[in-house]
Amino acid sequence: MKNLYLENSPIAYYIDDSANSDWLVFVHAAFVDHRMFNKQYEYFSGKYNLLAIDLLGHGKSVHTRKGDCIEKTSEWINRIFQKHGIASAHFVGVSLGSVFIQDFANKYENKVLSLTCFGGYDVNNFDMERQKENSKAQMGMMFKAMISVKWFAKANKKISAYTQEAQTEFYNLNIQFRKKSFKYLAGLQKLVNKYPKKQRQYGLLVGCGEHDIPMEIEIVNDWAQSENCNKIILKDAGHCANMDAPQAFNLCLENFLKSRQDKNQHKL
Repeated sequence: MKNLYLENSPIAYYIDDSANSDWLVFVHAAFVDHRMFNKQYEYFSGKYNLLAIDLLGHGKSVHTRKGDCIEKTSEWINRIFQKHGIASAHFVGVSLGSVFIQDFANKYENKVLSLTCFGGYDVNNFDMERQKENSKAQMGMMFKAMISVKWFAKANKKISAYTQEAQTEFYNLNIQFRKKSFKYLAGLQKLVNKYPKKQRQYGLLVGCGEHDIPMEIEIVNDWAQSENCNKIILKDAGHCANMDAPQAFNLCLENFLKSRQDKNQHKL
């Protein structure tokens, strides 16, 4: 993956354009960076053109200027599309990443071939009361982060990953997150319930790991039922299912992408 930077922005992004195929865009979870998808890049390289970004305040996207805010993520991705002549793409987001790929779809629907959202929720139909159930635990985690990023990462890895290997990988990425980057996450509320819920003109796959928190599994089940879309609950996986069970995740994603291509060819 080539490391590039988007002009007049803080965004670092990564491209593998070696395939004669559709584009596949990856957007990572909070507190880590694009490297959480390393197993996916290895698997899909040569099968799809690949694009990944480091979200604002994460990875190498830290050289910010006045006015930079996380709400501009979709605009920055669209500028990357324009720069590289990308007409449309399949999007994959895990946890926080699923919020941003949905926001992109809200603003640039004609550039979306499909969305795959793991460990996320429907940003256009989000139950704020349900989120309150998890806020106490989140406040406890934020307190740990303000005291020590290492303390925070040690606790966060157990919430974010299930297998020992994935927990270690997550921790090693999380400890590189900078405390001052927490301020950028405050803008997330501006992306939720901002657009009306409507019929999607692209494919949707939602999912999580079977060892994710019960509330997330409930959210995924309700989301899939309300939209009558594809759903996967991955075995032996937690919140960041792509890290816990990369082989199973890759196969599920590949089958979903192939099903979308078959439907598009059938339309033609």
